[in-house]
Amino acid sequence: MASLEDRVSKPENDQTGGDATASTGTKATAPISTSGATSSWADEASPADTNSKTATVETNSEKDTSSLANAQLDGGATAALNGSSGLYDSTYEVDVQLSDLQKQSGNPLASIKSFEELGLAENILKGIYQMRFTKPSKIQEKALPLLLANPPQNMIGQSQSGTGKTAAFILNILTRLDFSSGMINQPQALILAPSRELARQILGVCQIMGEYLDGLKVEAAIPVEREQRGKQIVGQVVVGTPGTTMDLIRRRLLNATHIKVLVLDEADNMLDQQGLGDQCIRVKQLLPRNIQVVLFSATFPDRVVGFASKFAPNANTITLRHEELTVDGIKQLYLDCPTEEDKYTSLVRLYGMMTIGSSIIFVRTKKTALEIEQRMNHEGHAVACLTSDYEGSNRDVIIDSFRSGQSKVLIATNVLSRGIDVQTVSLVVNYDLPDDGKGHADPQTYLHRIGRTGRFGRVGVAIAMVCGPQSYRLVKEISEYFAVEMTSLPYNDWDQIEEIVKKVVKSSRAGANFTKATVGQSSDTSM
Repeated sequence: MASLEDRVSKPENDQTGGDATASTGTKATAPISTSGATSSWADEASPADTNSKTATVETNSEKDTSSLANAQLDGGATAALNGSSGLYDSTYEVDVQLSDLQKQSGNPLASIKSFEELGLAENILKGIYQMRFTKPSKIQEKALPLLLANPPQNMIGQSQSGTGKTAAFILNILTRLDFSSGMINQPQALILAPSRELARQILGVCQIMGEYLDGLKVEAAIPVEREQRGKQIVGQVVVGTPGTTMDLIRRRLLNATHIKVLVLDEADNMLDQQGLGDQCIRVKQLLPRNIQVVLFSATFPDRVVGFASKFAPNANTITLRHEELTVDGIKQLYLDCPTEEDKYTSLVRLYGMMTIGSSIIFVRTKKTALEIEQRMNHEGHAVACLTSDYEGSNRDVIIDSFRSGQSKVLIATNVLSRGIDVQTVSLVVNYDLPDDGKGHADPQTYLHRIGRTGRFGRVGVAIAMVCGPQSYRLVKEISEYFAVEMTSLPYNDWDQIEEIVKKVVKSSRAGANFTKATVGQSSDTSM
């Protein structure tokens, strides 16, 4: 990284910006400046901060039937939502701390090698098999016996994307539901996510896993259109965003009396961001005191660990070692752009490579996202844009169109950086690198962003566009944090850039498995 060392020695004024990624819109049925630490991901935005826009994208319900040979389906988005159809079962070891079991001398850590060992109801097993799980992943081997134990115990779980976290906490919920006559219309489990897009995705997974459970109802607690307001929530499982969920409980449209499981997906973000963190605390205060609290995420920064332990006291914890956080199979590159205009020009030149599969361009602010969308569309390049400024129903249309493949290139703020699983995404462009609002890199957000590609063992490409000493400093900090080497692309040789990018992207579309790829080296794939 000698070139980075040279670049970061030059001073540059830090630029800060924010993007309140509000989630607004309808109930589900089935950024360019970096957001800093002071930005809120609260799911409710004030009218003064949002401008409703109308999306013109149409959706369809096509299913992508492609899958890896003998692959399992992770609890990502499921095939019906064009999610990744392969489960990447990491070979990494996990550190497990068992607050209760470790106090009992001679009590070994329980783990399982098949779902049948869990004693699950036949209708739940059918749902698991429908999702093409043949055996538990490593995170599920460790987590499920603990999650399903009685009396219920809290859990804090960390594992990489594509290792079955979503399926694990949904399976726990389904086993704890009471379908007796007095409980059939009572909410009994609550799942909170940082965005409406992720909430809708989780809802779809829960519906598919619970398809064979007679009487199962799964509802969304996300902002709805005016004509739908005031409707009572009667689903046994509720998936929502914190602000809307809190509002529904307070307005007595969601009866929290019988809720026994609370799950926070992308928990580090939920607890770290000021707006969402406060809302999650308030929601928990409105729930029964003896609920089971489950926190799952791919990353848990040190600053969040203490808070998470207080939110889920006496929790069993499953964590990854620091060096195992980076995403396998993602070729991480950076492109040196002399000026800001060269940066945009380079993005346009990358467009042809973006449409080989599907691509996401991450930017810092809503304003710049809209500017790039309008400029590229005006120049004849078909791109879509997704930020919190769009009404919720229009956001649903946009993301569904992207899932179906109608839209190939999506410009997005951090609203789409976490948890979203779209199988066809083979290229992620960090037009703006994420920072912490204080001029330093935000490695966790970077990891979640690039994790939208290379999912479940596939290969993918992540390109960071840099311009000036500050962005080079961010690249250097990220590469040092994850102990990876980012390869520099030759700015003046677009034939070589195209060859490098297309080689990896085409390997991804062919369904190649990537085994412990070393960033900066040639892509060794196993066909």
